[in-house]
Amino acid sequence: MSYEAVQVISLTTGVRTEEARALCWDHVVAWVPKLKSWRPVTEVGFKHAKFAIYVWRAVRDGGDTKTRKSRRTLELPKLATEALRHHHTRQVAHKLRAGEAWQDHNLVFCTSVGTPLDAANVRRAFRKITKDAKIGTDWTPRELRHSFVSIMSDQGVPIETIADLVGHAGTSVTEAVYRHQLRPVITKGAHTMNTIFGDNRHG
Repeated sequence: MSYEAVQVISLTTGVRTEEARALCWDHVVAWVPKLKSWRPVTEVGFKHAKFAIYVWRAVRDGGDTKTRKSRRTLELPKLATEALRHHHTRQVAHKLRAGEAWQDHNLVFCTSVGTPLDAANVRRAFRKITKDAKIGTDWTPRELRHSFVSIMSDQGVPIETIADLVGHAGTSVTEAVYRHQLRPVITKGAHTMNTIFGDNRHG
């Protein structure tokens, strides 16, 4: 089974690995203008303009997300949508090849016979990617979530919005966990003054 889509989803939405592994197809939805509602892609397909995922479950005791605030709906960027569309096609092919061996758990990310992915599987697949990219094997899938926060911060997304996207209860958690990824807001004043007065240094 290909692990490409799970990596793309993790990087482009910031979901936790445990949330991605629990994602089911009923929670991958498309906006259908005629119905004015979100409908599962298993029902309406991928030929729509806007998609989202319901991050309502996680691979934890009881199947719930880490906190109540972690339950969130995230619109998908086009890169993620395309990855899921190709992934769905490949998964259908795996299902046909597996035949009676296929165990249907309705999972987006699963093994070649439909069973839930183990965290170790995802780690190994990710380390193979980093090894092939010649950046070492000490990386973990969590780095994708860190990268998501860095990208959002670098693009000027407010920390309040970043906290909502990653499912934190408040900005203090985001600041504590991702302090190295967040662009220091305090530099904005200096950048603004440099723009107005220039940054030439006079003796």
